[in-house]
Amino acid sequence: SGGNISVIDSIGNIWITPSGTDKGSLKPEEVVCVAPDGVFEGPQKPSMEYPLHRAVYDARPDIRAMIHAHPPLLTSFSILHQIPDTSVINEWRQICGQVGYAAYAIPGSMAMGQNVAEEFMKGHDAVIMENHAIVAGGKDLAEALARLEALEFCATTLHAATALGEISIPDHAQNDNPELPAGSQLPPPGPGLHPGETDSALTPEEEQLADEICRMASRACDRGLMYGFCGTVSARAAGDRFLITRERVLRCDIRKTGIAGTDNTGTGLNTWLHVEIYHRLPSVNAVIMARPPWLMAFAVTAKEIDVRTIPESWILLQELPLLPLQALQQGRGEIFDMLAGGIPALMIANDSVIVTGESLMQAFDRLEVAEMTAMSLILGKSLGSVSPLSDANIDELRRVFFSK
Repeated sequence: SGGNISVIDSIGNIWITPSGTDKGSLKPEEVVCVAPDGVFEGPQKPSMEYPLHRAVYDARPDIRAMIHAHPPLLTSFSILHQIPDTSVINEWRQICGQVGYAAYAIPGSMAMGQNVAEEFMKGHDAVIMENHAIVAGGKDLAEALARLEALEFCATTLHAATALGEISIPDHAQNDNPELPAGSQLPPPGPGLHPGETDSALTPEEEQLADEICRMASRACDRGLMYGFCGTVSARAAGDRFLITRERVLRCDIRKTGIAGTDNTGTGLNTWLHVEIYHRLPSVNAVIMARPPWLMAFAVTAKEIDVRTIPESWILLQELPLLPLQALQQGRGEIFDMLAGGIPALMIANDSVIVTGESLMQAFDRLEVAEMTAMSLILGKSLGSVSPLSDANIDELRRVFFSK
């Protein structure tokens, strides 16, 4: 029953989850409508945090949806009186912005609502509440949820990274101005397609491929490999075409309308990378870019992952090199050189993991195994000294699985 969700409509009514009910089985008719004067009807009472929601909507008219929740890692930051630094990965910064911090007040009180609203007035779209977790807002519920999820995964990464070493902040993210303009929004989609537009009708075969991409994206969310708006999946179609997930679509609930058919046009800043991979590497039929938390712990500490943990990890990955963030600049060739050399997956410092495959299933397998490997290495360090497979073990695996 913890947490609360609301939206505000065009006439100022706040539709909010009821107090003390199971959010997992909530029905539409149980959502409470609170009029601008605070009057509500029906058997259910609005969440006790209604004053917080009203205060933020009054302070920030561009905020139209809010989520207050108690996810474990953000709650940890809350009770430590710390703010997760989203600048470690640019997409987290773009989605979440700079996170605010609101001083403690009694839950449900006007004081708490005022404390949080003051942070939103500074331009923050997500606010850590002292000893009370997190509240995130957006122009709609999808944007609010994307911010909440990205921030929780950011916090998870920062926590995991403490086991590896010093966290690196990209040079371009370091500045001395902590304030944001009020009403900060996610950046507009990149050049090319925009959400809701279609460049051309999908063929029947592409319709099936789009369904498969949707299933893989949803499955990746179930496995904690994607979340919110984070993560890109593409797959080669006939000829020079490929399909790719659109920007600003929740990966957990993506439908075929969230998949773009493209003739070398982009739906995001890194679509050019997918174009080049398919152009240069005919054997690659699927590409996934993602930011799962345990892999990103290595990415933000500039630590390479030794995949010689168990046979499955080495067989599927063999290597997982780490390239600098600058490798994502157009005109650079390191990514393509490594992929052409037989490396199926690689990490980009302070950005993402890029995984390729002859099929979507193979690419997904590699992503899942890579994240499991990163997680086992970090958790293993807390138990003792990790022992990788020996050179003799690797030679034997190479003979059995890769000898012609």
